[in-house]
Amino acid sequence: MVKIAPSLLSCDFTKLQEEVKKLEESGVDYLHFDVMDGQFVPNISFGLPILEQLRQITHLPIDSHLMIANPEVFVGQFADAGSDIITVHLEATPHIHRVLQMIRQHDKKAGVTINPGTNVNLLDPILSEVDLVLVMTVNPGFGGQSFIEGMLEKISYLDDYRKANGLSYEIEVDGGVNAETAALCRERGADVLVAGSYFFKHDDYHEPVRRLRGE
Repeated sequence: MVKIAPSLLSCDFTKLQEEVKKLEESGVDYLHFDVMDGQFVPNISFGLPILEQLRQITHLPIDSHLMIANPEVFVGQFADAGSDIITVHLEATPHIHRVLQMIRQHDKKAGVTINPGTNVNLLDPILSEVDLVLVMTVNPGFGGQSFIEGMLEKISYLDDYRKANGLSYEIEVDGGVNAETAALCRERGADVLVAGSYFFKHDDYHEPVRRLRGE
C-alpha cells in the first residue's frame, strides 16, 4: 500500500499541534518538511526551530526535504533537530556521495531528489547508497503547481532499476499530486506520495488519504 506524506508547508501553522493530531488520526505515514533557503529555490520556508517543536508533538517519521544550497553544512543540525529521513538535492552539492554518507553517520535514512530538468540516469552511481529517491514532478519552490506528466518515466526507470539490481529504496513523488495524478504514480511504481495544497483543502483528512491510495 502506497504511503502518504502530507507537506506541512500547506497546513495551518496557527494550529500546528491540532493539525498534526488530525494527520496522525487520518493514518498518514510520514510528515514532509520542506526547507527552502531562498538560494537553491526562489522561496524561503521554515527551519530548525519549527522542526524541533514538531518532533516533540508527533511520533510520525519526519522527512526533511532540504531544498538548500550546500546541504552538507546543515545535515548534522537537521539530524539533531528530529529528522528521521533527510533528503537532499543532487543539484545542490558537488559532493552528493559524501552528503549521503554524512546522513547515514547520523543514523538517519538518506534520501536524494532531482528536479524535473535533471536526467534520472545521473542517480545511477548513488542508488545503492540511498533509502529514498524523491522525484520532483514540479519545479521546487512553490506549492500549487501542476503535475509534469513527463516525470512519470523517471518513476518507471527507478522502479525498473531497483528490481534489476536488488535494491530496496522507496520512490517518493512530490508536486501536483492529487487523486488523478496519484493513480498514475502508483501505476509506475511509486511508494510514497507527497501532497500539500490538495491534501489540506479537505476538512476531513481521512478523505485525501483514501483518495491518494486509490481506496
